[in-house]
Amino acid sequence: MPRLVFLLLLLVCAHANAEQAPRAAPTGLQPGMVNPGFHEQPDWFKQSFLDIREDVAEAADNGRRVLLYFYQDGCPYCKKLLETNFSLRDIVERTRRYFDVIAVNMWGDREVTDFDGNSITEKQFAGNLKVMFTPTLLFLNEQGKVVMRLNGYYPPHKFGTVIDYVGQRKESELTFRDYLAKASPVEPKGKLHYDESYLQPPYRLAERLGVKPLLVLFEQRACPQCDELHDDILKRKESAELLSGFDVVLLDMWAKTPVQTPAGKDTTVADWSRALGIQYAPTMVLFDRSGKEVFRTEAYLKAFHLQSAMDYVLSRAYLEQPSFQRYIQARADALEARGIHIDLMQ
Repeated sequence: MPRLVFLLLLLVCAHANAEQAPRAAPTGLQPGMVNPGFHEQPDWFKQSFLDIREDVAEAADNGRRVLLYFYQDGCPYCKKLLETNFSLRDIVERTRRYFDVIAVNMWGDREVTDFDGNSITEKQFAGNLKVMFTPTLLFLNEQGKVVMRLNGYYPPHKFGTVIDYVGQRKESELTFRDYLAKASPVEPKGKLHYDESYLQPPYRLAERLGVKPLLVLFEQRACPQCDELHDDILKRKESAELLSGFDVVLLDMWAKTPVQTPAGKDTTVADWSRALGIQYAPTMVLFDRSGKEVFRTEAYLKAFHLQSAMDYVLSRAYLEQPSFQRYIQARADALEARGIHIDLMQ
């Protein structure tokens, strides 16, 4: 592939999207070297032999559809798709429910058996489908026909709507434009919700006084659930009272910000979140006064469950009741007995 053509395609990748990001240049790698522009894909992507007709049939047998994800190393919007959209639990769960996701390298040489049974390379397959941008996502129906095509990156609130639209087979009922207008997804604020009461940098978490347990919020900027957490749940009176019992630190899960972990290791936030297995935003990791992790929340939760998680650690109930589900049931019963009604979805 000529270097000039590769550079032009990377320019197209950037300009095809609504947001701007730095472009990655070709690497000029020698055989055997690791591509520094490679973006690790989720382990739940299907490991396909790239026989597309077989993949479509297998997905249909399991009540799913095929989603072809065309990428190239060094593409900033491929990175954004993987690190932003596919770090949100609700999007991941809905995508896995409805689709088998198959990654195809736009410039790759792996063998693909296409819709007509022809044996071609990945790059020929991409060319035949007129893939001009990365990421390009092709949503296939049960007959292997493209029913939705995304040329470029969609932010989470719109991307999740596409997942539902195609996954629930709505294309036969109305256009996506009409479906999107009806769904009216809320755009995330695109910011981190820092508070002056939280621990401030430098983050030397092993050097705290140890009087309070530690609550670490791993979040990211494009995160509607993070917006809801800070704009609603943590502002409630009971939440604020519980939160005051912790040393709280909010960290951008992708940042290279230096941090000293509660165990005393000097690292970066991105490396620490990776070591902890943080996959979704927001994730709340709670440590006892000695700096030992005792509990975490890593799913979409409403106020009662999040308040219960904080109370579970503050009261040290985990020492006597190892089952959090039993604990929250007992807590709900106790509150109801006092005349305090619990609505799990408020």
